[in-house]
Amino acid sequence: MVSLNLFFNQLFQIITKISINDVVDMMIIAYIFYKILMFIKDTRAEQLFKGVVILLVATQLSGIFKLHTLYWILVKILEVGFILPFIIFQPELRAGLEHIGRNTSIRKLGPQAASKYDMDLIESIESLLDAVYDMAEKKIGALVVIEGKTKLNEITETGTKINGEITKQLICNIFVPNTPLHDGAVIVRDLKVLSAACFLPLTQRKDLSKDLGTRHRAGIGISEISDCLTIIVSEESGKVSIARSGKIYRNIAKERLFNILREFEEKRHENNFGFIKDFIKKN
Repeated sequence: MVSLNLFFNQLFQIITKISINDVVDMMIIAYIFYKILMFIKDTRAEQLFKGVVILLVATQLSGIFKLHTLYWILVKILEVGFILPFIIFQPELRAGLEHIGRNTSIRKLGPQAASKYDMDLIESIESLLDAVYDMAEKKIGALVVIEGKTKLNEITETGTKINGEITKQLICNIFVPNTPLHDGAVIVRDLKVLSAACFLPLTQRKDLSKDLGTRHRAGIGISEISDCLTIIVSEESGKVSIARSGKIYRNIAKERLFNILREFEEKRHENNFGFIKDFIKKN
């Protein structure tokens, strides 16, 4: 009991001595480790990282339990093996440094960044709408879910990963009848087609019109559990509808939908990076 009190007293003393600089320092280190982990995720380097962690734990345990021979061997392996990852994973390291260089340009913090984003946004929306209304004219059913701030990872895992740029050709090809990906929904995240042929939960509402089929009910259902915006193309009528916050809005004109999508994406983007824009405007 005395040792426990001593532990908490020492812990309290350490916490009281932490300054703002220490907090900032820890946040920076945590962010760096997070970015490294995200970069090596699902790569060969991830397996190496796991091996290094296991090796470090085994080294510490062998030292604690005084397994001198094993400890000596593990220490020597760590000493010799420290340089090996830089040789084995030289292409990945170079790609990572190039990625950092491309994404930390000072000019990206200025008005050019906003201008490029606006251009990419308009281009992506126009490509998406060209596909949507082309399918509507041909009465090809389609279901496109555009993520808000709430990630839909559990939904994307039910489909096939695409991770491609939004183009009219890609969207139309996905929904061609009797093809492997046409049955289900497309998930769009950060102006990219993330996944296709995804299964969505159906709404349980009883007050919906009888002429709304499974595709419309799925579009409403996903909008009830997230802040997404769903575009539905009816294969019976060729009409375009949208669902948001559990409500459906039918027969939406192309120009109106363009404004809705642009406002939706701009608000989401501002929520993520609004502090940068505010800093730019003030300076």
